[in-house]
Amino acid sequence: MPSISAVRIANSKYTSTNIPVAIFVGGTSGIGRATAEAFARYTKGNAHIILVGRNAIAAEAVLASFPNPQTSDSRWKHEFVQCDASLLQNVHATLTALAPRIPRVNYLVLSAGYFSLAGGENTAEGLDRKLVLNYYSRWAFISGLLPALRRAHNSGEDASVMTVLAAGQGSKVNLEDLGLGGKATGPTSIAATYTDLMIEEFATRNTGIVFTHTYPGFVNTPLFSFEHWGARLLAPLTRLALFFLAKTPADAAEYQLYGLLQSKAGAHRRGEYGDEICSQPVWTHTENVVSARV
Repeated sequence: MPSISAVRIANSKYTSTNIPVAIFVGGTSGIGRATAEAFARYTKGNAHIILVGRNAIAAEAVLASFPNPQTSDSRWKHEFVQCDASLLQNVHATLTALAPRIPRVNYLVLSAGYFSLAGGENTAEGLDRKLVLNYYSRWAFISGLLPALRRAHNSGEDASVMTVLAAGQGSKVNLEDLGLGGKATGPTSIAATYTDLMIEEFATRNTGIVFTHTYPGFVNTPLFSFEHWGARLLAPLTRLALFFLAKTPADAAEYQLYGLLQSKAGAHRRGEYGDEICSQPVWTHTENVVSARV
């Protein structure tokens, strides 16, 4: 597990021979915002950064916090694209608008999400709202931006996708109810399982591109809503826990950025401190158990 200081040092060494293009879906709030701000800071603003989200006012504040590069290179740009990703038709419209003017993408970070203690809530498209934001919309953004990611990779540049959700925290898949029409499984936990499977399949189909699913852990972000009556009852305890136990978005962002920049081609699952989840320890344990019983 790398320390926060080690992660900051690693992130500070980031360099790019080109003007990187980075898209942050959900980059106006919480971990997404903090990760976009960290990326802007480490690139000294010398990047084409696109924030995708609902809140234009919040986006203006984020963009205003980015440093303006001291360079004559006019290719850098910081912009906001409005999109309510809870509706897939909006995602498709956004992708259609982006495609002709964004020929390549180096980094795609997806963190737009929704958490509530309330029961199932369907969108106007008849889909579970949590599942759309945590999974379907992210799949759509990745799929739609694959041509631009491939162009970056084929040009010898970084091509990396990171989806921030709950790597390794998923639940069992019900093949008879993948869309959760029966509501037997929580949409957040099943989205984590779907995402683990998603990055594996995307990596298999797109050699050379990085696909990472991360679990940021307990982070003090606006995602913790107190709208539900049960949440309001627990609000004092929750706020206390957030204050003493949760990471700040800034610290969480350092670990997310570390995972984004350090991962190599293929599929990866990373934990709250940026380290790979389980694969090597489980492999070593299994190898030792099996070889000891020859």
